Amino acid sequence: MAIPAVAWAAQSTSGTGALTRTTSVNLDFTISIDKFIFFRIGDGVWPTPGGTTSAVGFTLTPSIPGGGTTPVAGNNTAVNWSGGAPGFAVTPSNNVLPVEVRSNAGQISLRATVSTPLTSGANTIPMSEITVATSDANLPAPLIPNTGTGTGVNVIGTSFSNLVTLRTANWTFSYANSASRPAGTYSGVVTFTASTP
Repeated sequence: MAIPAVAWAAQSTSGTGALTRTTSVNLDFTISIDKFIFFRIGDGVWPTPGGTTSAVGFTLTPSIPGGGTTPVAGNNTAVNWSGGAPGFAVTPSNNVLPVEVRSNAGQISLRATVSTPLTSGANTIPMSEITVATSDANLPAPLIPNTGTGTGVNVIGTSFSNLVTLRTANWTFSYANSASRPAGTYSGVVTFTASTP
């Protein structure tokens, strides 16, 4: 046998009598807003993130002193040379990337974690040779460590006492080229993470 369900208000009052009377009932409301963090580096576009993982590249081209000659691949190729050590010019590709952080979760921190070091066969380059500059100090780029997870940096919120963040910037990646390295193609992976306490 089915018993009908009866809904009752949390409060109820009534009034009777010949005089004009009023009655009132309180009704409680609850609005639940979930926290979210949106973090993008590269070509994903809000509100439909996606795209492919961005790849930053650097090509080092040697130059022989004395004649400022860029050597040509091949054997027994004559060039003017003062005898000084060759220098290497760094040419970046795809090294300026748009970055975006959106959140309603309070203070946002960014960190860089080296997932795969820069390696070419048995040779390695410290990942800290990659530096990052930002176009907006309110959306700073974290330092890239040699290995593991680096120190966090805080993104400055935009409203509601730093509780809501809507920030965009361009990060420019550079290769420091601070030491001579063996020839090869070096590949590595850095994971950037946005988090809130």
